[in-house]
Amino acid sequence: MYFRKQADIELLEGTREGTENGTESPLLPTWNTPQSCDYVLVGKHWPENEENGHDKEMVNKQNAFIEELKRKNLQIRKIVDDDKVFYGILAPKEIFDKYKYLLKVSDACNWSCEQNDSAPLSTRIRIVHFILHHTTINSDENLQALIKKRVFEAHFCLHEKKEQKELRKRWARWTACFQGQPIDDVRKYFGEKVALYYLWLGWYTYLLIPPAIVGVVVFLYGVAFFKTSPLINEVCEADTIMCPLCDKRCKVWQLSDTCTYAKVNILFDNEGTVAFAMFMAIWATLFLEFWKRHRATFVSKWNVFDWCEDEEELILEIVNNPDCKPKEYRHSYLNSTLVLILVTVMLVLIIGLAHALVVFRVVATVMLAEGPWQFLSDHANTVAVMLGAVLHYITITIMTRVNRTVALKLCEIEETRSLAATERSFTVKMFTFQFFTLFSSLIYVAFFLGRINGRPGAYVRIAGKWRLEECHPSGCLTDLFLQMAIIMVLKQTINNVLEFVVPWVSRWVKRKTTKKLQRKCGYCYRKECRNTEEGSELCENCKLQNWLRNYRLNDINAFSLFNEFLEMVIQFSFTTIFVAAFPLAPLLALINNIFEIRLDAIKMVSLERRMVPKKTNDIGVWTNVLQAIGVLAVIANGLVIGISSDFIPRLVYRYRYGPCANGTAIDLDCMTGYISNTLSTVRVADEGIRKDFVSSQLITHSGFNATHCSYKDYRSDEDYGFTSQFWLILAVRFAFVILFEHVVVICKFIAAWFVPDSPLQVKNERLSDKLKRLKEELRHRSEQYDRSTDV
Repeated sequence: MYFRKQADIELLEGTREGTENGTESPLLPTWNTPQSCDYVLVGKHWPENEENGHDKEMVNKQNAFIEELKRKNLQIRKIVDDDKVFYGILAPKEIFDKYKYLLKVSDACNWSCEQNDSAPLSTRIRIVHFILHHTTINSDENLQALIKKRVFEAHFCLHEKKEQKELRKRWARWTACFQGQPIDDVRKYFGEKVALYYLWLGWYTYLLIPPAIVGVVVFLYGVAFFKTSPLINEVCEADTIMCPLCDKRCKVWQLSDTCTYAKVNILFDNEGTVAFAMFMAIWATLFLEFWKRHRATFVSKWNVFDWCEDEEELILEIVNNPDCKPKEYRHSYLNSTLVLILVTVMLVLIIGLAHALVVFRVVATVMLAEGPWQFLSDHANTVAVMLGAVLHYITITIMTRVNRTVALKLCEIEETRSLAATERSFTVKMFTFQFFTLFSSLIYVAFFLGRINGRPGAYVRIAGKWRLEECHPSGCLTDLFLQMAIIMVLKQTINNVLEFVVPWVSRWVKRKTTKKLQRKCGYCYRKECRNTEEGSELCENCKLQNWLRNYRLNDINAFSLFNEFLEMVIQFSFTTIFVAAFPLAPLLALINNIFEIRLDAIKMVSLERRMVPKKTNDIGVWTNVLQAIGVLAVIANGLVIGISSDFIPRLVYRYRYGPCANGTAIDLDCMTGYISNTLSTVRVADEGIRKDFVSSQLITHSGFNATHCSYKDYRSDEDYGFTSQFWLILAVRFAFVILFEHVVVICKFIAAWFVPDSPLQVKNERLSDKLKRLKEELRHRSEQYDRSTDV
């Protein structure tokens, strides 16, 4: 056998002797079932001769909890291994019979797959998991409280070797990246909740192919006009002297110095962007509508179409305690008001962090411009934006933990009735906090950067000292693109690396630091122990080896699946909300998700303990979150095109102020002179202008003193007031936003109406099944009546 210490041998041998003498130990019942156990509890083992006062208290609590489980007719098998004690828990058949009967008479769960003759292991695990977490000892401490006090170290359900091996072969491996997913097998092993996550992720990844292709086409459209665009030529060949971008060290500069910047900007800010933004807004709606149909097909096949998590939780409470009292619905206006206030305070704090990032970029621009490195001085603004994006990513990482803690505390204040209600409330709060954490800085860059900074002689300053940032003369969209690209690439790359490496290293360390079992006899060479065929009872030592193998895997918790969903929904937000500034976002998301599916699968199957199978018929409140993101995508993309990009100013220039508008376009492009038209000029000798610049800033690279400098704005060169062109462009911007959003929203409604939530085949199959079930019930009733009449 496999043992480490002689004491273990004596303990187990003594137990066997007691059984042979006819006195069966209560902790080692005879299990008349092939199933080894439904669940495993792990605690610390304290030898009797080494116990102190604190240890005795821990032992008493541990034994008290086990006794409470035995009172509920759960069978317990105890195996000691060094300083660990393992309790294998097996529920009797009566518990599952009671569960199936309650399902049959319930309102929403009666048409389910749980009406089979024997309960599947996933159902057994779910019921035992619920009982364990709703069992308390005399001190009113439940399992979670006992784990916090280190009475127990871990609790988990076991992986099934045969099914685990099959999932590795067909699904949880890198070479299967471009193969389909065995969703039905995933559902049988991990339950409907996990299966629906992978079903949704696979569907999302599949439908990312069209926007990824269109995004690449839009990008290539920008590349096609990269060299021939008159806007790029005008910037690269200009001799215009621009005003300093910061105080003191920054000097006047040539517009042609930003030739590369202008080329990058035209790749993402072109006419194709508008069509792509409209396409993505409609795509988001079609994705959700087709997802509902896709989901309906599978949940109907799994017989959980009408399943209700709240009702199942009520059934499990009765199974756990037949004398339980209902948890009544409660609502406190005081608690709701308090939660609303705290949520508002949290959002103000998050927005304040976004303002702090703005201050950081402003200060970083000044410090880099005044620094000793020439390259950083010349590109201070761009480097500051990139540093700000990296700092934003670090802020996101830290605030994710803070947001989770706050969201949990708020759910405790709400006092929700059921676990499902708590999950929904937590999801909404957590996503709201994460959304503002991720997008507050992007909203500033998209809609405020370069629009509230003032003008020479009247700059807006932070604390009266630091000037706010300015947009590049070619447009502000490049700054938004840089922010999105850095955050999205960093977030996806680093998260995926950590998601795989950390569990793998953790498992490797546990294997290296844990002593290996040594072979003491040939008993464990039994065929059933080696192959663990279903229906065979393992020996004590193979059970221990199997339990240890599962114990060494990485722990999972209630947030494990939630974290995966949150990561993908945030990515969906990036892919849709500001896609007008980053057409390649769907392509990056597609590439990431191809590997994300296998990464999550490998992690769940091989690196982590088995997740408790949960039954559901939908992805829950995430559907509502995705619908809200679809609406935000319409609003945000309309504002990005109408306000952030130069699409509207170019349109107005082409048809109102350019060569084509006044009939002078002879051998000229209609956009010739556009860049010069967007610039205003100041006389640096003016009284109000002189105070913002020092004389050293006005010396050009060629050594001449500049008497005039230009900046991006539509202002008069005389009194520096806004020109009529500014007001015309502003009016057209608002008109475009309203028109864009109304057109896209109408298209979304038409698409949602045109695509039914459930396929006709599913509706007809459910109708036939219901009719068949009702006929069977009537036939059974008739047979019972006939038997009673005969008697």
